[in-house]
Amino acid sequence: MASSHPEVEPVLIVHGGAGPIVKISQTRVDSKLKGVKDAGKAGYKVLCEGGSALDAVQAAVMVMEENPEFNAGRGSRPTALGDVEMDAMIMDGSSLQVGSVACVKNIHHPIELARMVMDKTDHCMLVGVGANLFARQMGFPLVPTEELVREEHRKDAREHTKYTDAVTELLNPGKDDSHDTVGAVALDAQGNVAFATSTGGIRSQLPGRVGDSPLVGCGGYADNDIGAVTCTGHGESFMKCTIPTRILNKMEQGVSVADATDEALTYMKRRVNGTGGCIVIGRDGQTAVKCTDNRMMPWAIFQGDKVKFGINQGEQFEGTCISQV
Repeated sequence: MASSHPEVEPVLIVHGGAGPIVKISQTRVDSKLKGVKDAGKAGYKVLCEGGSALDAVQAAVMVMEENPEFNAGRGSRPTALGDVEMDAMIMDGSSLQVGSVACVKNIHHPIELARMVMDKTDHCMLVGVGANLFARQMGFPLVPTEELVREEHRKDAREHTKYTDAVTELLNPGKDDSHDTVGAVALDAQGNVAFATSTGGIRSQLPGRVGDSPLVGCGGYADNDIGAVTCTGHGESFMKCTIPTRILNKMEQGVSVADATDEALTYMKRRVNGTGGCIVIGRDGQTAVKCTDNRMMPWAIFQGDKVKFGINQGEQFEGTCISQV
């Protein structure tokens, strides 16, 4: 159903995953920033050509799934058994339709499969063997696990086999740059919002472990009446606190996008010592990029002829037009 809002200026926000602040080379920083700008450019092109918010967020996330710099698709993390199990979700704020997959293996683009769950089935979510069976039915080519894990991450998993250690590194600054989850939110010219998210999990997680990313109201939410949110960080913390739902509830009560996001992340930190970040867009085009503890989270906002981008919420740069990003 089309939105009743008058035509508005399209906006797209992407993030490349929130993780602890670590000392990495400027080359790696530049690579992460280029990755989110490339993803944002692909998604914003869809909006500029009159496309939907839903198509825009999918396009942006698919670019990041192809980039091994990010923990999704080709940059996924091995489980305790050395497999790769990926999660993804997409949501249309105009209809509240959702497509989600969890613990899917051996495909490059879990977000594309999640979109097919939305468009081709009467379900919201498929998991494990069922998700892979559906992928085969939809003609997805199978790819070997080796194509989905960087050798440095496989080596890291062999040397650090405990999931609890991986979570400790995720929660505490200074040890690892294996950011968790990528995502995008968008507002199109018709006033429709959408979000998409994709993740390759946390190193050494148990087979079958599912985080917040494919769960409605935990990894993200989109509603034309309010806005759209997607999250990244320690999945179990976002699940316990249902952060996207909390943010949108505050926004519905009239709290600004920025303040609602700050309040929710502060609550999560206080209640469960959870860390991570969110990107948020209101139905009026207000935006927020927020992290706990000033986490490292590459991001980019595309709006009008401007693109703003940064590696965390405290540092940002600006370009003059989409052709220069």
